[in-house]
This record gives sequence, C-alpha cells and structure tokens, in this order.
Amino acid sequence: MFKKGLVFKYISLLLIFILFTDCNEKNNVEQTFNNAVSQDFSGVILVASEGEIIFTGVNGKRDFEKNIPLKASDIFELASISKQFTAMMVMICNEKGLLNYEDLVEQYLDIPYKGITIRNLLTHTSGLPDYQKIMDENWDKSKVAGNTEILEYLNKYNPEILFPPGKEYKYSNTGYVLLGSIVEKVTGKDFVEMSKKWIFEPLKMENTSIRSNEEKKELDNLALGHKKDSLDRFVNANKFLSSDYTIWLGNRKGPGRVSSNVFDLLSWDQALYTEKLVSKKTMEEAFFPYILNDKTLSYYGFGWRLNKDLKNKIVTHSGSNPGYKTRIVRLLDKRKTIIILSNNDFLLEELEDKLSTSLSI
Repeated sequence: MFKKGLVFKYISLLLIFILFTDCNEKNNVEQTFNNAVSQDFSGVILVASEGEIIFTGVNGKRDFEKNIPLKASDIFELASISKQFTAMMVMICNEKGLLNYEDLVEQYLDIPYKGITIRNLLTHTSGLPDYQKIMDENWDKSKVAGNTEILEYLNKYNPEILFPPGKEYKYSNTGYVLLGSIVEKVTGKDFVEMSKKWIFEPLKMENTSIRSNEEKKELDNLALGHKKDSLDRFVNANKFLSSDYTIWLGNRKGPGRVSSNVFDLLSWDQALYTEKLVSKKTMEEAFFPYILNDKTLSYYGFGWRLNKDLKNKIVTHSGSNPGYKTRIVRLLDKRKTIIILSNNDFLLEELEDKLSTSLSI
C-alpha cells in the first residue's frame, strides 16, 4: 500500500507539473500572439505539443479590400516551405531505388554545369546561379514559364556558376527547380500529380496542393497576400509590379507553389515522426548537416534549416512570396511545433523567436 501510495503521489505531482507547464506555455504563446496582433499581424498561428494543439490564433483579413475576416482553416501560399515537400519527393525516390543522392545531375538533365550531385541540390551547396535573374531579363512575360523553359534558358544563356559544388552554402531556388525536374524524369510522371499520390493524399492533407494561379482563383478560402500601398492601406499584393514574377513563373515545380493551411501542416509535421512516407533512417539523414569541401559543416539538410546546436534539435523553414510570410518550427526533442502563416508581409523573425522561447523554457 505504501509503495502504491508513493507511486500515486508521484504521478499526481507529475501531472500537476505537466498541467502547470502547459498552462504557462499557453499563456506565453497567447501573450506573444497578442503582441503581434497589436503590430498589425494578419494570419494564423498554431502551436502544438506532441501533436496536440495547445494554441490557435487568428487575426486579420482573408481579403482586406473586401473586408473578409480570416479563418483558422484558410489556405495560404507557403512559398519556400514548399521545398521540404520537394525534398521528401527526392527521398522517396531514393528509397524506391530511382536515384541516389550522390548521382550527378547531368545524368538526368541537360544542363551546362558539371559535377553537381543531387545532395548538392538538396543542401544548397551546388553553386548554381539564380534562374530568376536570367528569366526576368529575357523571358516574354506575356507567357507563363515552368521548369522546361527555365532549363532551356539556363542552357541558352549559361550564367556562370558561383562556386565549385560543395565549397559553400548559398540558398538556391534553381537547385530545387532541378530537383522537381529530376523527380519527373525518374518517375516518368508529372511532379504535381506525384506529390498528391506520394504525400498529400496518404497524409490526408486535403487542403494542400501545388496549385496553378487559375486554380487558386477558384478557392473560396484562399487568404490573399497583401502589401501596403502609398496610402498605408493593405491591398492585394498582385497589384504591385514587383509581384508579377509569381504570374509569369507560375508553372515552376520544386522551389515553391504549395498552398496549405495550419492544420494540414500539423499533419505533415506529425507524419515526419513516423515511417508513413520514408524510414526513420532516411529522416535522420535529412536532418544532418552537410559536410563542405573544407570539412566544415553547413546547417541545411534536405529542405530544412538546422539548429547549429545539435544537442537541441530544432529544424525550421521560412517562406516569402509577395504579401506572404510563412514559418514552420519543429522542436524535435520536445515534440513541439510552431506554424505561422501571414498574409500581410508581417516580419516573422521576432515572432518566431519569442514563440520558440516560450516553448523552450
């Protein structure tokens, strides 16, 4: 009886501690959210612990010009958060024996750059030049370009490589365009359809897809991206000339274009703790730093930025499209998740740091 009493007392104290900790965390998160609201944050924040939602915050407008309020379930452009889905497609291809991370890109695609591996593309260590500059200077913007046209222009104009593969880290949208094309090459299928088949449908991410601009217009729950005009009003970001690349580069596959909501992204986050998509060993490799040519480490894995403190495992990614800012933060050891989707160009760095601190205490 005495031992049972001690066990019961221990469990009771433990539950009280857990409840108290969760309560503190929730209060800290809520206070951080309210501070963001006071600074005109428009968007949705979701915070979860071991897959259970402990906070969801919504503020702002789905459409400022029509005064339509946001809902937690609304769909946002993810921008570069999309890269983690592209990386997952490559990881699945690797497990299926369709490619190897050390394969040279030139084995699969006709490009003017030699000696670049698929691993270099995944980890942004390829040295590839920015395709968008070449397209912006030379593409007929009355037409919509995709991967085929981007590859064609890289060959046609052959911009100089920035550094030898593996020498250093430099974020590269070009690399993820090539990854999208490699997936299509080895599967013989469209990248958009294979993403549905291999990721979105198995995980029941029903609000998630790689959508064309026309398809997005058909959504009745799309949070439009907004920027401030000369009168300090939030207006549709597509009204700005600087935003037009999202239209004429609207068929890209790999570096962006996934749209989703916070609840689907939580499903994605939780699936990465399982073997629903790939093995645990494959996921561990995705979260390991790249070893550069000089033997130093680069802290970007396969579609994820890595915390330099490897004892405190945190992986993150951000995204930025005209009028949109997005973040996903995964505290792997604590099994806690922060998802921030904003549709008024709100700067998220401080918000992310404060939310991460709230959960790390």
